[in-house]
Amino acid sequence: MPRPVCRYHGETVIDPRILREDPDLVRGALKRRGSDIDLDRIIALEQKARTVQTEAETARATQREAGRRIAVLSGADKQSAIDEVQGLADRVKSLTAEAEAAVAEFEQAWLTVPNLVDPTAVAGQEGEGEVLREVGDHPDFGFESLDYATLGESLDIVDTERAAKVSGSRFGYLKGKAVLLEFALVRWALDRLMAAGHTPMVPPVLVREEALVGTGFFPADRDQVYAIPEDDLFLVGTSEVPLAAYHSDEIFEAEDLPARYAGFSTCFRREAGTYGKDTTGIFRVHQFDKVEMFVFCQPGDSAAEHERLLGIEESLVQELEVPYRVVNIPAGDLGASAAKKYDIEAWFPSQGRYREVTSCSNTTDYQARRLRVRYRSDGSNEIAHTLNGTACAVGRTILALLENHQQPDGSVAIPAALRPYTGFDSIDPP
Repeated sequence: MPRPVCRYHGETVIDPRILREDPDLVRGALKRRGSDIDLDRIIALEQKARTVQTEAETARATQREAGRRIAVLSGADKQSAIDEVQGLADRVKSLTAEAEAAVAEFEQAWLTVPNLVDPTAVAGQEGEGEVLREVGDHPDFGFESLDYATLGESLDIVDTERAAKVSGSRFGYLKGKAVLLEFALVRWALDRLMAAGHTPMVPPVLVREEALVGTGFFPADRDQVYAIPEDDLFLVGTSEVPLAAYHSDEIFEAEDLPARYAGFSTCFRREAGTYGKDTTGIFRVHQFDKVEMFVFCQPGDSAAEHERLLGIEESLVQELEVPYRVVNIPAGDLGASAAKKYDIEAWFPSQGRYREVTSCSNTTDYQARRLRVRYRSDGSNEIAHTLNGTACAVGRTILALLENHQQPDGSVAIPAALRPYTGFDSIDPP
C-alpha cells in the first residue's frame, strides 16, 4: 500500500513506517506527553486502510487482465466475458471508494498524533520543567515598587480601559513613548538577527488552513485561532506559521541550508481556556507584536541550531539587563509540533516569580514533512528540519522593562542597548 497521505499536501505527518515498525516508539512519546490518544485505534485504522487498498488493487489488476482477454475474443464468448467484467467493475468501484474512505479516516486520526519527543526533553507534565540556569540579580529597589499595570497607567503609556470599551477584554492601547519603545525593540532585535544571518521578513498574518495544518497548530489548537470563514482564512498566532509555509512544496539545494529568517508580525490568539488568568494589563492579550526566528536546516544540524537560537535569545535578554532563567520544558507541556522546547522567563518583581517572555522549539521533521519541505542529498530528496524561536515578544518585553527598570521618581530607565533606537533615556511620569 502506498503511504497514507495528508489530504492537504500529499505528505504524511510522522512517517507511518514508524507506526508499523516501531509502534512502541510512538506509544512512549505519547506517554511522556501525558496524551490520551488511542494509538491502538490508529494502528487498526492504518492496517484496515492497507488491507482494503490491497484488495482494491488486486481487483483492479483482475479487471485489467479481463479487459486484455476480451480484446481477443469474439461473438458469444466476448459478450459473456463483457458481462463478467461488468460485475467486476462494480466491485472495483466499491472497493476503491471503501479504500479512499479508510485512508481518509486514518489520515485524520494520524494528524492528531504529536511529534516524537526528543530524548533530552524533560519528562513530566505542565509546570515541571528543568531550570537550566538563572542569570542576573533581582533588583533591590529600596523603595515601594509598582507592578506593570500600575506603571503603564501612571506613565500614561498603556490604556486598557478604553481598549475594553472599543474591543473588549484583553486588548490595550500603547501610547506615547511606549509606541517608540515598541519600534525601537523591533529594529534593535532585527539588527541583531540580521547580524546573525537571519533575513528579515514581514509575512502575511492571514493564512489558509493548509498552513496551520502544516505547522501542527491544527487540529490541536484550532480553538485558539481566529477564523475568517467568508474567505477561508485564519489570523496567525505567530509568524512561525507563514514563515514555515513560505517554502512549502519546495526542494532546497543542500548547500542553501540552513535558511534563516526573522519575521515581524502582529499576532492574534483567542486565549481560550485562560479565564481569570492575567486579567490586568497587557501580559496576556488577544493581539500582540512579535519578532520571530525561523530556520530550515538539515536533520543533523537541528540540535545545534536549537542551541544557537537559545543563545541568541539569551543575548537579547542580557542586553536588556533583565534577570531571567532558562527552562527545559517538560514533555507534557510541549506543543504538538515540538520535540524539544526551551523557555526564557524574565523576572517580574511585582509577582516575585519568573514569567515566560520567549521560547524556542526544535520541531524536527514534523512541520517539514506536512509542508513537504525537502532538500537534495546524494541524488535523493530528504525531509528538512525546522526550528522556531521568539526574538522579542514586544508587549511582554515592555512589561519586563517597566518592572525591572523603574526608578524612585516613578520613571523607567531605558537600557543602554535601546537608547540609540529610542532617542531617549527614560520614560517619565506626565
